[in-house]
Amino acid sequence: MDIVAALFIEDFDMRQGAGGAARLDLGGVHFSTAAPHDFPVELSPHLLVLVRCRPDEKGLGALEVRFLRGEEQVARNVQPVQVEPGKFARQLVQAQLAFDEPGTIEAHCRIDLGPVLVVPLTVMPPA
Repeated sequence: MDIVAALFIEDFDMRQGAGGAARLDLGGVHFSTAAPHDFPVELSPHLLVLVRCRPDEKGLGALEVRFLRGEEQVARNVQPVQVEPGKFARQLVQAQLAFDEPGTIEAHCRIDLGPVLVVPLTVMPPA
């Protein structure tokens, strides 16, 4: 299985397109956000991970997302992934992330021991 994309989002909706094709409507895709109030803050962003399973694969695996601030792991999520061979699926990951000051945390996403896809989230001072 492969990770096709991973994005921080505010909301999403799934619907059927022409001929039964699945459609994802993504809202509020972002890689940075303003803190909701003065620091320290704790955020629970939604990370949407899109996964593809090749027709000749078994369709079972484990999605691991490690949230890193520099070299320090600040959160980790591991969940099973099941995708019908030849199809796509989506996984939603959420973690509690603490920020004492503005900065960036990177979500390091991988399936089993496969390649890592890195998605940054930068938190800025409140508006």
